[in-house]
Amino acid sequence: MGAENDLARPGARDPKAIVPAGDSASADAIRRLRKELADARAAKAAVPHLNAALAAVSAHQFDRAVKACRQALRHDPRNDLAHHVLGIAFEKLGDWASSLDAYEKALALKPDSPEIANDLGRLAFRMQMFPQAEALFRYHLAARPHAPESSNNLACVLREQMRYDEAIEVLKPAIQAAPDRPLLWNTLGTIMSDMGETEQAAVFFTETLRLDPGHLKARYNRSNILFALGDTETALEDCRSAMEATEAPDERATMGLALSTMLLASGDLPQGWEAYEARLSPHFHDPIHFLVNRPQWRAFDDIQGRHLLLIGEQGLGDEVLFANMLDDVLQALGPGGRLSLAVERRLVPLFQRSFPQIQVGAHHTFKRHGRNIRSVPWIGDWADVDLWAPLGQPLRQFRLSLEAFPERPQGFFRADPERIEHWRGQFAAAPGRKIGLVWTSMLINSSRRKYFSPIDRWGPIFATPGATFVNLQYGDCSADIDMVRREFGVEILQPQDIDLKMDLDDVAALASAMDLVIGPANATSNLAAACGVPTWLISTPGAWTQLGTDRYPWYSQARMFSAEAFGDWDPVIARIAGALSDFVGQGTRAAAAG
Repeated sequence: MGAENDLARPGARDPKAIVPAGDSASADAIRRLRKELADARAAKAAVPHLNAALAAVSAHQFDRAVKACRQALRHDPRNDLAHHVLGIAFEKLGDWASSLDAYEKALALKPDSPEIANDLGRLAFRMQMFPQAEALFRYHLAARPHAPESSNNLACVLREQMRYDEAIEVLKPAIQAAPDRPLLWNTLGTIMSDMGETEQAAVFFTETLRLDPGHLKARYNRSNILFALGDTETALEDCRSAMEATEAPDERATMGLALSTMLLASGDLPQGWEAYEARLSPHFHDPIHFLVNRPQWRAFDDIQGRHLLLIGEQGLGDEVLFANMLDDVLQALGPGGRLSLAVERRLVPLFQRSFPQIQVGAHHTFKRHGRNIRSVPWIGDWADVDLWAPLGQPLRQFRLSLEAFPERPQGFFRADPERIEHWRGQFAAAPGRKIGLVWTSMLINSSRRKYFSPIDRWGPIFATPGATFVNLQYGDCSADIDMVRREFGVEILQPQDIDLKMDLDDVAALASAMDLVIGPANATSNLAAACGVPTWLISTPGAWTQLGTDRYPWYSQARMFSAEAFGDWDPVIARIAGALSDFVGQGTRAAAAG
């Protein structure tokens, strides 16, 4: 299939795994480069090495291609073709920094080359250098007006910047000029998907498949859309068939992770956790490589009496979520076993207080040869560690059914009691119930935007009498707070002397001082729920973490408010406002009676 065009990513964690149309090492690209070599003026001694480099790229022997390019550059340091092919080889090896350097040198030597600009643009896209990618794709499109690939790539980078109308305007003339090109309809479908126009996206993906029934990315994209629309059986069938047929390892990994989330969201926990192993694939964009030289524990292997090390593997919110299982792991280790745990450094104090029987420290992630390496520097004697595993590994053994999730309304984290009292004192003079609010994530991009209800739609919540709202939202949210004050006449109180992004142990205490926390399932709301705080989570259709239920099994005291369709936030907000009015009223009556 190749890297033909972009994927919609409702089920995927990492949008950077996918690139726009074209493949710098495709057969067509190699033929074009061979023609360039035949026409180029190159040092005679460099030509055999350039031929060898192109042969190596064609055979996907990219290490050999790098060596041949370097030999050619020794004879001809200003050879743009050698730098171009070197950039291709490094890109395919995953060494993006070296690839970027080589492509930039090639373009500096041959600034009028739209092909170098296009290859460099795709790399910039993958590195999330979107303004640079846009400039390069615009240059390529200017050289090939309305060409399907050029239009597609520019539309993709505009979509990543959430400039949807501009992306659609780029695609319109290309579709009019070439209405039979499936990749254009597929990309239009991904734009509709990111905008939350689910039914329209399904139409465009189906049109792609009408034009090309073997278009695997469109089949995968449609599977996510059909799942969101409630057609689970067809969605799973589409996803499985696309994944089985695709040859690209990065796309198989993305599709495998999407399949796992569909299975989990359908309540099929055994198959879902098995498929969830795809999250650890080395073929994802920028995967984490664990620097551990000990045997890896597999679920169901006996660990009684052993020393097990678990290492956080994904985002901060996942580390909190997966802590749900730590008591089960401790029980399986038994009184003679030991558990060590490496988590994000901001979480270490909270984990250590909550689980004093676990040795807790911070993992450390760094770059080496363009790869993300995660180490555990505080382990002094690795021979003392019997087994290790990513933090999510116990899911496959200890959470195979909904009944396996404990009823634990008090949560499993313990915030600092002195800091809880501090925060209660800070807001003691504020009237009514204290409602902590979060409403977004710092990781908002084109594919994640639709999962968060805009705060300017929260008017009915802010109209609740007897509620004092407290900001728990990390990042610079001053514009949103000003908007709420201006539009709704409500002041969201700002806690003093706390960094809501960095001081997570204190954030847990602040959340624990609230009567209720409301918001999407981001890091802060997960912390609140894990501490046993009454938490109302705002969700979208088919959230996999609900595991096929209308609740949130990870936190038994959490309550879900889910939209019926993407973008359909008003009914959800109305339900929350009604429930909040009841919650505040109950508190007022309890205070009056007490």
